[in-house]
Amino acid sequence: MSFRQWKKYIEVGDLVIVYMTKENMAALVVTEEGELNNRFGVFKHKDMIGKEFGSKMISANYKGFVYLLHPTPELWTLVLPHRTQILYIADISFITTYLDMKPGACVIESGTGSGSFSHSIARTIAPTGKLFSFEYHSERASLARQEFNDHGLSHLITLEHRDVCKDGFGLKNAVNSVFLDLPAPWEAIASAKEAFQQHRTGKICTFSPCIEQITRTVTALNEHAFVDITMYECLIRDHGVIPIQKLDFSKALLPTQPSSATVPSTPLAPLASSADTATVLQKRKSPEDTTATTLTDAETDTTSVATGQLLVSKTPNETRGHTSYLLFATFLPAIEPQAATAATAATTTVDTTLE
Repeated sequence: MSFRQWKKYIEVGDLVIVYMTKENMAALVVTEEGELNNRFGVFKHKDMIGKEFGSKMISANYKGFVYLLHPTPELWTLVLPHRTQILYIADISFITTYLDMKPGACVIESGTGSGSFSHSIARTIAPTGKLFSFEYHSERASLARQEFNDHGLSHLITLEHRDVCKDGFGLKNAVNSVFLDLPAPWEAIASAKEAFQQHRTGKICTFSPCIEQITRTVTALNEHAFVDITMYECLIRDHGVIPIQKLDFSKALLPTQPSSATVPSTPLAPLASSADTATVLQKRKSPEDTTATTLTDAETDTTSVATGQLLVSKTPNETRGHTSYLLFATFLPAIEPQAATAATAATTTVDTTLE
């Protein structure tokens, strides 16, 4: 089953992501005699064969249903067997962008861990790129290698069991970017510098849970002439949509108004009608989404009038999501001796002419 190519129908041996709820998904390999049992019922593998990916499947005893989804790196991150702490989508997307990963790029990843980030990197650099992945734990390396083979990624990923902090990467002038998820990333900075393609700019990122690790890594990056050293932290803030009661300003202001017996009351200005509000909102929309926005606003207005409520966005008091600090730096290409000599000679000539 390949993560790189899409297929329409489920076959024996395919990896399927079974979606039960947003918080409950599972991965399974389809077999002739297999069965999936959960609180929604019994789902026989033979009934999945021939169905389209993304289709809804009702249980054999009619207790409920699930969705059969095509595997993607994002879904695999949510269902993979955890052998180590893993990276999630917020960090993965941020790192991928900052390291300028793209088709054809060559990347170093250390350590491999559970392979969550490896799948995303492989999809990003396909079809001609190369990922050199290193894992110091032999059992984790073997399991990850088997997964890459099963998922059709072995031609993109070269996995090696190696302690890069002691033995280095064994690569020179080979990669565009480096990602280090290690207990002591500062010990691998020197080897990473050698692995960069020496004639072009490269990017490096470290993933460290403690600020003390960041401090030591920054020192090592400075010692090896890396520039643009910057640290980030990705935090997740969920926005929940909740209904609140609509406020009637005319009624809210009544207690503050003077008595009608002593001071004549001034009538309140009428509230803007829903049609006027829709007109104002419409002026702020771009021509491309006029039709869709008008329908949505009309439906929202109808719901609000019927229920007397407004939908608002609310964030939690605490922002969760910290996994580690992301430290980025830039590798600058070395100046070739011939180019440096030519530049020096040109400068000397200019100085002599001016004299």
